[in-house]
Amino acid sequence: MATLKHDEAQEEQGELKRVLGPGLLLLFIVGDILGAGVYAVTGDMISNVGGIAWVPFVLAFVVATLTAFSYLELVTKYPQAAGAALYTHKAFGIHFATFIVAFAVICSGITSAATSSNVVAGNLLAGLHETFSTTDGLGWFDIPTGSTAQLVVALLFMGFLAAINLRGVGESVKFNVVLTGIEMAALAIVIVIGFVAVGRGSAEGDIANLVVFEDQNEKGMFLAVTVATTIAFFAMVGFEDSVNMVEETKEPQKIFPKMMLSGLGIACLIYVLVVVAVIAVLPLNYDSGSEGILLHVVRVGAPSLPIDEIFPYMTVFAVANTALINMLMASRCVYGLARQRVLPTALGAVLPKRRSPWTAILFTTLLAVVLIIVVNRLSGNSVVSALSGTTGLLLLGVFAVVNVACLVLKQRADKTFFRAPFWVPVAGAVLCLFLVGPWARTDSQMIQYKIAGAMLLLGVVLWAVTYIVNRATGQGAPRIDVDRLDQD
Repeated sequence: MATLKHDEAQEEQGELKRVLGPGLLLLFIVGDILGAGVYAVTGDMISNVGGIAWVPFVLAFVVATLTAFSYLELVTKYPQAAGAALYTHKAFGIHFATFIVAFAVICSGITSAATSSNVVAGNLLAGLHETFSTTDGLGWFDIPTGSTAQLVVALLFMGFLAAINLRGVGESVKFNVVLTGIEMAALAIVIVIGFVAVGRGSAEGDIANLVVFEDQNEKGMFLAVTVATTIAFFAMVGFEDSVNMVEETKEPQKIFPKMMLSGLGIACLIYVLVVVAVIAVLPLNYDSGSEGILLHVVRVGAPSLPIDEIFPYMTVFAVANTALINMLMASRCVYGLARQRVLPTALGAVLPKRRSPWTAILFTTLLAVVLIIVVNRLSGNSVVSALSGTTGLLLLGVFAVVNVACLVLKQRADKTFFRAPFWVPVAGAVLCLFLVGPWARTDSQMIQYKIAGAMLLLGVVLWAVTYIVNRATGQGAPRIDVDRLDQD
Protein backbone atom coordinates (compact mmCIF):
# COMPACT_ATOMS: atom_id res chain seq x y z
CA MET A 1 0.00 0.00 0.00
CA ALA A 2 2.89 2.34 0.85
CA THR A 3 4.52 1.63 -2.51
CA LEU A 4 1.26 2.33 -4.33
CA LYS A 5 0.89 5.64 -2.56
CA HIS A 6 4.49 6.53 -3.43
CA ASP A 7 3.88 5.75 -7.12
CA GLU A 8 0.70 7.82 -7.10
CA ALA A 9 2.57 10.69 -5.48
CA GLN A 10 5.21 10.50 -8.22
CA GLU A 11 2.53 10.65 -10.92
CA GLU A 12 0.85 13.62 -9.26
CA GLN A 13 4.18 15.46 -9.11
CA GLY A 14 4.81 14.73 -12.80
CA GLU A 15 7.94 12.65 -12.23
CA LEU A 16 9.09 10.25 -14.93
CA LYS A 17 9.16 6.53 -14.27
CA ARG A 18 12.68 5.28 -13.52
CA VAL A 19 13.05 2.25 -15.80
CA LEU A 20 16.70 2.37 -16.88
CA GLY A 21 19.13 0.10 -15.09
CA PRO A 22 22.87 -0.19 -15.88
CA GLY A 23 22.44 -2.52 -18.87
CA LEU A 24 19.77 -0.52 -20.69
CA LEU A 25 21.56 2.76 -19.99
CA LEU A 26 24.83 1.38 -21.36
CA LEU A 27 23.14 0.13 -24.54
CA PHE A 28 21.37 3.47 -24.97
CA ILE A 29 24.69 5.36 -24.70
CA VAL A 30 26.60 3.00 -27.01
CA GLY A 31 23.80 3.01 -29.56
CA ASP A 32 23.55 6.80 -29.50
CA ILE A 33 27.32 7.22 -30.00
CA LEU A 34 27.71 4.64 -32.77
CA GLY A 35 24.87 5.96 -34.93
CA ALA A 36 25.82 7.45 -38.29
CA GLY A 37 29.27 8.73 -37.35
CA VAL A 38 31.53 5.85 -38.26
CA TYR A 39 29.71 5.30 -41.58
CA ALA A 40 29.98 8.98 -42.48
CA VAL A 41 33.54 9.98 -41.60
CA THR A 42 35.90 6.99 -41.78
CA GLY A 43 36.77 7.46 -45.46
CA ASP A 44 37.21 11.22 -45.00
CA MET A 45 39.64 10.66 -42.12
CA ILE A 46 41.75 8.22 -44.12
CA SER A 47 41.94 10.71 -46.99
CA ASN A 48 43.33 13.30 -44.55
CA VAL A 49 45.93 11.28 -42.60
CA GLY A 50 46.23 7.90 -44.31
CA GLY A 51 46.60 4.70 -42.32
CA ILE A 52 46.92 6.38 -38.91
CA ALA A 53 43.20 7.28 -39.03
CA TRP A 54 42.80 5.36 -35.77
CA VAL A 55 44.81 8.07 -33.97
CA PRO A 56 42.21 10.84 -34.50
CA PHE A 57 39.51 8.49 -33.18
CA VAL A 58 41.54 8.00 -30.00
CA LEU A 59 42.16 11.76 -29.67
CA ALA A 60 38.46 12.51 -30.22
CA PHE A 61 37.73 9.93 -27.53
CA VAL A 62 40.07 11.76 -25.13
CA VAL A 63 38.36 15.13 -25.77
CA ALA A 64 34.91 13.57 -25.43
CA THR A 65 35.90 11.78 -22.21
CA LEU A 66 37.21 14.97 -20.60
CA THR A 67 33.91 16.66 -21.40
CA ALA A 68 32.01 13.59 -20.21
CA PHE A 69 33.59 14.05 -16.76
CA SER A 70 32.13 17.57 -16.64
CA TYR A 71 28.74 16.27 -17.77
CA LEU A 72 28.87 13.58 -15.07
CA GLU A 73 29.60 16.06 -12.30
CA LEU A 74 26.76 18.29 -13.48
CA VAL A 75 24.17 15.62 -14.24
CA THR A 76 24.63 13.98 -10.82
CA LYS A 77 24.52 17.39 -9.14
CA TYR A 78 21.46 18.57 -11.13
CA PRO A 79 19.60 15.39 -12.21
CA GLN A 80 17.25 17.08 -14.68
CA ALA A 81 16.79 16.46 -18.39
CA ALA A 82 17.64 19.86 -19.91
CA GLY A 83 21.38 19.15 -20.33
CA ALA A 84 23.75 21.86 -21.54
CA ALA A 85 21.11 24.62 -21.42
CA LEU A 86 20.41 23.84 -17.76
CA TYR A 87 24.12 23.91 -16.83
CA THR A 88 24.65 27.18 -18.70
CA HIS A 89 21.72 28.77 -16.90
CA LYS A 90 22.82 27.46 -13.51
CA ALA A 91 26.35 28.80 -14.02
CA PHE A 92 25.72 32.20 -15.62
CA GLY A 93 22.02 33.03 -15.21
CA ILE A 94 21.94 34.88 -18.54
CA HIS A 95 18.80 33.98 -20.49
CA PHE A 96 20.24 34.93 -23.89
CA ALA A 97 23.34 32.76 -23.29
CA THR A 98 21.07 29.88 -22.29
CA PHE A 99 19.06 30.39 -25.47
CA ILE A 100 22.17 30.37 -27.69
CA VAL A 101 23.36 27.11 -26.16
CA ALA A 102 19.90 25.56 -26.49
CA PHE A 103 19.58 26.68 -30.12
CA ALA A 104 23.10 25.44 -30.93
CA VAL A 105 22.07 22.01 -29.65
CA ILE A 106 18.94 22.20 -31.84
CA CYS A 107 21.08 23.12 -34.87
CA SER A 108 23.48 20.26 -34.18
CA GLY A 109 20.55 17.85 -34.22
CA ILE A 110 19.37 19.21 -37.56
CA THR A 111 22.82 19.08 -39.19
CA SER A 112 23.38 15.59 -37.81
CA ALA A 113 20.06 14.40 -39.24
CA ALA A 114 20.90 16.03 -42.58
CA THR A 115 24.23 14.17 -42.55
CA SER A 116 22.46 10.90 -41.77
CA SER A 117 19.98 11.45 -44.61
CA ASN A 118 22.83 11.55 -47.11
CA VAL A 119 24.47 8.45 -45.62
CA VAL A 120 21.10 6.68 -45.83
CA ALA A 121 20.67 7.80 -49.45
CA GLY A 122 24.08 6.57 -50.54
CA ASN A 123 23.79 3.18 -48.87
CA LEU A 124 20.14 2.63 -49.80
CA LEU A 125 20.82 3.29 -53.49
CA ALA A 126 23.83 0.97 -53.32
CA GLY A 127 21.71 -1.75 -51.73
CA LEU A 128 18.90 -1.38 -54.26
CA HIS A 129 21.45 -1.48 -57.06
CA GLU A 130 22.85 -4.75 -55.71
CA THR A 131 19.36 -6.21 -55.42
CA PHE A 132 17.65 -5.14 -58.64
CA SER A 133 20.22 -4.02 -61.24
CA THR A 134 20.73 -5.83 -64.52
CA THR A 135 24.46 -6.24 -63.91
CA ASP A 136 24.71 -7.29 -60.27
CA GLY A 137 21.19 -8.10 -59.07
CA LEU A 138 17.94 -9.68 -60.19
CA GLY A 139 18.09 -7.98 -63.58
CA TRP A 140 14.79 -6.16 -63.18
CA PHE A 141 15.94 -2.56 -63.64
CA ASP A 142 18.96 -0.32 -63.02
CA ILE A 143 19.08 1.96 -59.99
CA PRO A 144 20.77 5.36 -60.47
CA THR A 145 23.45 5.99 -57.83
CA GLY A 146 24.79 9.42 -58.85
CA SER A 147 24.77 12.68 -56.90
CA THR A 148 21.36 13.77 -58.23
CA ALA A 149 19.72 10.49 -57.23
CA GLN A 150 21.36 10.70 -53.83
CA LEU A 151 20.06 14.25 -53.33
CA VAL A 152 16.51 13.23 -54.25
CA VAL A 153 16.54 10.23 -51.91
CA ALA A 154 18.02 12.32 -49.07
CA LEU A 155 15.21 14.87 -49.44
CA LEU A 156 12.56 12.14 -49.60
CA PHE A 157 14.05 10.59 -46.48
CA MET A 158 13.76 13.90 -44.61
CA GLY A 159 10.12 14.04 -45.66
CA PHE A 160 9.64 10.50 -44.40
CA LEU A 161 11.12 11.46 -41.03
CA ALA A 162 8.79 14.46 -40.85
CA ALA A 163 5.78 12.22 -41.55
CA ILE A 164 6.78 9.85 -38.74
CA ASN A 165 7.42 12.79 -36.44
CA LEU A 166 4.03 14.33 -37.25
CA ARG A 167 2.28 11.06 -36.53
CA GLY A 168 3.74 11.13 -33.03
CA VAL A 169 6.53 8.84 -31.92
CA GLY A 170 6.95 7.54 -28.40
CA GLU A 171 10.62 6.66 -27.84
CA SER A 172 11.15 3.14 -26.54
CA VAL A 173 14.43 2.27 -24.88
CA LYS A 174 13.82 -1.43 -25.53
CA PHE A 175 13.41 -0.70 -29.25
CA ASN A 176 16.70 1.23 -29.04
CA VAL A 177 18.31 -1.99 -27.77
CA VAL A 178 17.23 -3.77 -30.97
CA LEU A 179 18.58 -0.98 -33.15
CA THR A 180 21.84 -0.89 -31.21
CA GLY A 181 22.16 -4.61 -31.83
CA ILE A 182 21.77 -4.03 -35.58
CA GLU A 183 24.35 -1.23 -35.51
CA MET A 184 26.87 -3.36 -33.63
CA ALA A 185 26.19 -6.37 -35.86
CA ALA A 186 26.90 -4.31 -38.99
CA LEU A 187 30.19 -3.02 -37.57
CA ALA A 188 31.07 -6.51 -36.31
CA ILE A 189 30.69 -7.78 -39.89
CA VAL A 190 33.19 -5.17 -41.09
CA ILE A 191 35.67 -6.04 -38.32
CA VAL A 192 35.41 -9.82 -38.81
CA ILE A 193 35.73 -9.55 -42.60
CA GLY A 194 38.81 -7.37 -42.18
CA PHE A 195 40.60 -9.77 -39.89
CA VAL A 196 39.59 -12.86 -41.88
CA ALA A 197 40.78 -11.24 -45.11
CA VAL A 198 44.15 -10.48 -43.51
CA GLY A 199 44.43 -14.06 -42.24
CA ARG A 200 43.70 -15.50 -45.68
CA GLY A 201 45.90 -13.03 -47.50
CA SER A 202 43.01 -11.99 -49.77
CA ALA A 203 42.97 -8.32 -48.76
CA GLU A 204 44.01 -5.54 -51.12
CA GLY A 205 45.25 -3.36 -48.25
CA ASP A 206 48.15 -3.83 -45.87
CA ILE A 207 48.00 -3.98 -42.08
CA ALA A 208 51.39 -2.24 -42.05
CA ASN A 209 49.66 0.89 -43.37
CA LEU A 210 48.30 1.49 -39.86
CA VAL A 211 51.51 3.42 -39.12
CA VAL A 212 51.63 5.23 -42.47
CA PHE A 213 50.90 8.96 -42.49
CA GLU A 214 49.76 10.58 -45.73
CA ASP A 215 49.24 14.35 -45.94
CA GLN A 216 47.18 15.19 -49.01
CA ASN A 217 46.53 18.76 -47.82
CA GLU A 218 50.22 19.43 -47.01
CA LYS A 219 49.47 20.65 -43.49
CA GLY A 220 52.10 18.61 -41.65
CA MET A 221 51.37 15.80 -39.20
CA PHE A 222 50.21 17.95 -36.26
CA LEU A 223 47.65 20.02 -38.17
CA ALA A 224 46.59 17.10 -40.37
CA VAL A 225 45.84 14.98 -37.30
CA THR A 226 44.06 17.99 -35.75
CA VAL A 227 41.84 18.29 -38.83
CA ALA A 228 41.13 14.55 -38.76
CA THR A 229 40.29 14.75 -35.04
CA THR A 230 37.60 17.35 -35.71
CA ILE A 231 36.21 14.99 -38.36
CA ALA A 232 36.34 12.04 -35.96
CA PHE A 233 34.59 14.06 -33.27
CA PHE A 234 31.30 13.70 -35.14
CA ALA A 235 31.54 9.96 -34.50
CA MET A 236 32.07 10.42 -30.75
CA VAL A 237 29.08 12.66 -30.03
CA GLY A 238 25.84 11.24 -28.70
CA PHE A 239 26.94 10.48 -25.16
CA GLU A 240 25.65 13.92 -24.10
CA ASP A 241 22.12 12.89 -25.13
CA SER A 242 22.09 10.38 -22.29
CA VAL A 243 21.79 13.18 -19.71
CA ASN A 244 18.24 13.67 -20.98
CA MET A 245 17.50 10.17 -19.63
CA VAL A 246 18.64 11.00 -16.09
CA GLU A 247 15.10 11.38 -14.73
CA GLU A 248 14.26 7.90 -16.02
CA THR A 249 17.39 6.20 -14.62
CA LYS A 250 17.50 4.17 -11.42
CA GLU A 251 20.06 5.57 -8.95
CA PRO A 252 21.60 7.95 -11.54
CA GLN A 253 24.27 9.25 -9.14
CA LYS A 254 25.55 5.69 -8.76
CA ILE A 255 25.37 4.17 -12.24
CA PHE A 256 25.64 7.14 -14.62
CA PRO A 257 29.44 7.68 -14.32
CA LYS A 258 30.34 4.02 -14.90
CA MET A 259 27.94 3.57 -17.80
CA MET A 260 28.81 6.79 -19.64
CA LEU A 261 32.56 6.20 -19.45
CA SER A 262 32.12 2.52 -20.35
CA GLY A 263 29.96 3.48 -23.33
CA LEU A 264 32.58 5.92 -24.61
CA GLY A 265 35.31 3.30 -24.21
CA ILE A 266 33.34 0.61 -26.03
CA ALA A 267 32.53 2.97 -28.91
CA CYS A 268 36.17 4.03 -29.26
CA LEU A 269 37.35 0.41 -29.30
CA ILE A 270 34.82 -0.47 -32.01
CA TYR A 271 35.90 2.53 -34.11
CA VAL A 272 39.59 1.63 -33.87
CA LEU A 273 38.85 -1.97 -34.89
CA VAL A 274 36.78 -0.70 -37.84
CA VAL A 275 39.71 1.45 -39.02
CA VAL A 276 42.04 -1.54 -38.70
CA ALA A 277 39.66 -3.58 -40.87
CA VAL A 278 39.39 -0.83 -43.50
CA ILE A 279 43.15 -0.33 -43.72
CA ALA A 280 43.72 -4.09 -43.89
CA VAL A 281 41.22 -4.68 -46.72
CA LEU A 282 41.49 -1.55 -48.90
CA PRO A 283 44.48 0.37 -50.27
CA LEU A 284 44.94 3.88 -48.87
CA ASN A 285 44.02 5.54 -52.17
CA TYR A 286 40.74 3.63 -52.52
CA ASP A 287 37.82 5.77 -53.71
CA SER A 288 34.48 4.52 -52.38
CA GLY A 289 32.43 7.27 -54.04
CA SER A 290 29.12 8.15 -52.41
CA GLU A 291 28.34 4.67 -51.08
CA GLY A 292 30.54 4.71 -47.97
CA ILE A 293 33.84 2.98 -47.43
CA LEU A 294 32.54 0.31 -45.04
CA LEU A 295 30.32 -1.17 -47.75
CA HIS A 296 33.38 -1.57 -49.94
CA VAL A 297 35.24 -3.37 -47.16
CA VAL A 298 32.42 -5.93 -47.17
CA ARG A 299 32.46 -6.24 -50.97
CA VAL A 300 36.22 -6.54 -51.36
CA GLY A 301 36.90 -8.55 -48.21
CA ALA A 302 34.16 -11.17 -48.75
CA PRO A 303 33.45 -11.29 -52.50
CA SER A 304 32.15 -14.87 -52.37
CA LEU A 305 29.54 -14.16 -49.68
CA PRO A 306 26.20 -12.36 -50.24
CA ILE A 307 26.79 -10.14 -47.20
CA ASP A 308 27.25 -7.08 -49.39
CA GLU A 309 23.60 -7.38 -50.47
CA ILE A 310 22.37 -7.23 -46.85
CA PHE A 311 24.88 -4.83 -45.33
CA PRO A 312 23.59 -1.62 -46.99
CA TYR A 313 20.12 -2.20 -45.54
CA MET A 314 21.60 -2.80 -42.06
CA THR A 315 23.41 0.53 -42.22
CA VAL A 316 20.27 2.29 -43.47
CA PHE A 317 18.29 0.96 -40.51
CA ALA A 318 20.94 1.99 -37.98
CA VAL A 319 21.58 5.46 -39.43
CA ALA A 320 17.88 6.21 -39.96
CA ASN A 321 17.24 5.71 -36.25
CA THR A 322 19.92 8.28 -35.41
CA ALA A 323 18.33 10.78 -37.79
CA LEU A 324 14.86 10.25 -36.30
CA ILE A 325 16.12 10.76 -32.74
CA ASN A 326 17.91 13.95 -33.82
CA MET A 327 14.82 15.40 -35.50
CA LEU A 328 12.60 14.43 -32.57
CA MET A 329 14.98 16.24 -30.22
CA ALA A 330 15.28 19.33 -32.42
CA SER A 331 11.55 19.73 -33.05
CA ARG A 332 10.61 19.22 -29.39
CA CYS A 333 13.19 21.77 -28.23
CA VAL A 334 11.91 24.32 -30.78
CA TYR A 335 8.39 23.60 -29.55
CA GLY A 336 9.48 24.07 -25.93
CA LEU A 337 11.14 27.42 -26.68
CA ALA A 338 8.07 28.58 -28.60
CA ARG A 339 5.72 27.59 -25.79
CA GLN A 340 7.83 29.69 -23.42
CA ARG A 341 7.63 32.65 -25.86
CA VAL A 342 11.38 32.60 -26.49
CA LEU A 343 10.79 31.74 -30.17
CA PRO A 344 7.70 32.81 -32.16
CA THR A 345 4.59 31.24 -30.64
CA ALA A 346 3.54 30.00 -34.09
CA LEU A 347 6.26 27.34 -33.73
CA GLY A 348 4.39 25.95 -30.72
CA ALA A 349 1.26 24.79 -32.56
CA VAL A 350 0.19 21.15 -32.21
CA LEU A 351 -2.05 18.86 -34.23
CA PRO A 352 -5.47 18.56 -32.54
CA LYS A 353 -5.62 14.75 -32.55
CA ARG A 354 -2.02 13.61 -32.71
CA ARG A 355 -0.79 16.31 -30.31
CA SER A 356 2.49 16.47 -32.23
CA PRO A 357 4.22 19.88 -32.65
CA TRP A 358 3.57 20.23 -36.38
CA THR A 359 4.95 23.75 -36.96
CA ALA A 360 8.18 22.95 -35.09
CA ILE A 361 8.51 19.74 -37.11
CA LEU A 362 7.99 21.56 -40.40
CA PHE A 363 10.43 24.30 -39.37
CA THR A 364 13.24 21.89 -38.47
CA THR A 365 12.57 19.71 -41.54
CA LEU A 366 12.58 22.74 -43.87
CA LEU A 367 15.85 23.91 -42.36
CA ALA A 368 17.39 20.46 -42.92
CA VAL A 369 16.13 20.36 -46.52
CA VAL A 370 17.55 23.81 -47.29
CA LEU A 371 20.91 22.77 -45.81
CA ILE A 372 21.06 19.62 -47.93
CA ILE A 373 20.19 21.46 -51.16
CA VAL A 374 22.48 24.45 -50.58
CA VAL A 375 25.51 22.45 -49.50
CA ASN A 376 25.00 19.79 -52.16
CA ARG A 377 24.23 22.05 -55.11
CA LEU A 378 25.77 25.46 -54.50
CA SER A 379 28.92 24.98 -52.44
CA GLY A 380 30.69 22.28 -54.43
CA ASN A 381 31.52 20.46 -51.16
CA SER A 382 30.70 16.99 -49.94
CA VAL A 383 27.42 17.40 -48.10
CA VAL A 384 28.32 14.65 -45.61
CA SER A 385 31.69 16.23 -44.81
CA ALA A 386 30.28 19.75 -44.55
CA LEU A 387 27.26 18.88 -42.40
CA SER A 388 28.99 16.34 -40.15
CA GLY A 389 31.76 18.88 -39.59
CA THR A 390 29.20 21.57 -38.74
CA THR A 391 27.62 19.23 -36.20
CA GLY A 392 31.02 18.74 -34.58
CA LEU A 393 31.74 22.49 -34.66
CA LEU A 394 28.47 23.35 -32.92
CA LEU A 395 28.87 20.68 -30.27
CA LEU A 396 32.52 21.55 -29.62
CA GLY A 397 31.32 25.07 -28.83
CA VAL A 398 28.58 23.73 -26.57
CA PHE A 399 31.04 21.38 -24.84
CA ALA A 400 33.44 24.26 -24.20
CA VAL A 401 30.61 26.13 -22.46
CA VAL A 402 29.69 23.02 -20.41
CA ASN A 403 33.30 22.64 -19.25
CA VAL A 404 33.45 26.30 -18.20
CA ALA A 405 30.07 25.96 -16.48
CA CYS A 406 31.44 22.98 -14.56
CA LEU A 407 34.34 25.13 -13.32
CA VAL A 408 31.97 27.91 -12.24
CA LEU A 409 29.56 25.53 -10.48
CA LYS A 410 32.43 23.83 -8.62
CA GLN A 411 32.59 26.98 -6.49
CA ARG A 412 29.05 26.47 -5.18
CA ALA A 413 28.05 24.43 -2.17
CA ASP A 414 25.54 22.25 -4.04
CA LYS A 415 25.65 18.58 -3.06
CA THR A 416 28.00 16.66 -5.37
CA PHE A 417 27.90 12.90 -6.02
CA PHE A 418 30.66 12.81 -8.65
CA ARG A 419 33.51 15.28 -8.81
CA ALA A 420 35.76 15.73 -11.83
CA PRO A 421 39.33 16.78 -10.97
CA PHE A 422 39.77 20.54 -11.43
CA TRP A 423 42.18 20.12 -14.35
CA VAL A 424 39.70 17.99 -16.34
CA PRO A 425 37.16 20.71 -17.29
CA VAL A 426 40.08 23.11 -17.83
CA ALA A 427 41.71 20.72 -20.30
CA GLY A 428 38.31 19.91 -21.84
CA ALA A 429 37.48 23.58 -22.43
CA VAL A 430 40.93 24.34 -23.90
CA LEU A 431 40.88 21.35 -26.26
CA CYS A 432 37.30 22.01 -27.40
CA LEU A 433 38.12 25.66 -28.14
CA PHE A 434 41.31 24.61 -29.95
CA LEU A 435 39.31 22.25 -32.20
CA VAL A 436 36.83 25.06 -32.93
CA GLY A 437 39.57 27.18 -34.53
CA PRO A 438 40.20 27.56 -38.29
CA TRP A 439 43.57 25.77 -38.00
CA ALA A 440 41.59 22.58 -37.38
CA ARG A 441 39.98 22.72 -40.83
CA THR A 442 41.00 22.64 -44.46
CA ASP A 443 40.00 25.37 -46.91
CA SER A 444 37.04 23.33 -48.16
CA GLN A 445 35.84 22.81 -44.58
CA MET A 446 35.58 26.53 -43.83
CA ILE A 447 31.99 26.29 -45.04
CA GLN A 448 31.22 24.82 -41.61
CA TYR A 449 31.53 28.31 -40.07
CA LYS A 450 29.13 29.72 -42.66
CA ILE A 451 26.56 27.00 -42.03
CA ALA A 452 26.79 27.23 -38.24
CA GLY A 453 26.81 31.04 -38.32
CA ALA A 454 23.79 31.24 -40.61
CA MET A 455 21.79 28.84 -38.44
CA LEU A 456 22.65 30.64 -35.19
CA LEU A 457 21.91 33.99 -36.83
CA LEU A 458 18.48 32.67 -37.80
CA GLY A 459 17.92 31.75 -34.17
CA VAL A 460 18.98 35.21 -32.97
CA VAL A 461 16.66 36.87 -35.50
CA LEU A 462 13.72 34.74 -34.36
CA TRP A 463 14.60 35.50 -30.72
CA ALA A 464 14.77 39.24 -31.47
CA VAL A 465 11.42 39.20 -33.30
CA THR A 466 9.86 37.38 -30.36
CA TYR A 467 11.46 39.85 -27.94
CA ILE A 468 9.95 42.80 -29.82
CA VAL A 469 6.51 41.17 -29.97
CA ASN A 470 6.64 40.27 -26.27
CA ARG A 471 7.56 43.83 -25.29
CA ALA A 472 4.87 45.29 -27.55
CA THR A 473 2.23 43.07 -25.97
CA GLY A 474 3.45 43.70 -22.43
CA GLN A 475 4.89 40.23 -21.82
CA GLY A 476 8.46 41.36 -21.14
CA ALA A 477 11.76 39.88 -22.32
CA PRO A 478 11.99 36.18 -23.33
CA ARG A 479 12.89 34.07 -20.29
CA ILE A 480 13.75 30.38 -20.45
CA ASP A 481 12.46 27.98 -17.84
CA VAL A 482 15.12 25.29 -18.30
CA ASP A 483 13.30 22.90 -16.00
CA ARG A 484 10.42 22.74 -18.50
CA LEU A 485 12.38 23.15 -21.75
CA ASP A 486 11.89 19.60 -23.02
CA GLN A 487 8.35 19.07 -21.76
CA ASP A 488 5.52 18.72 -24.26
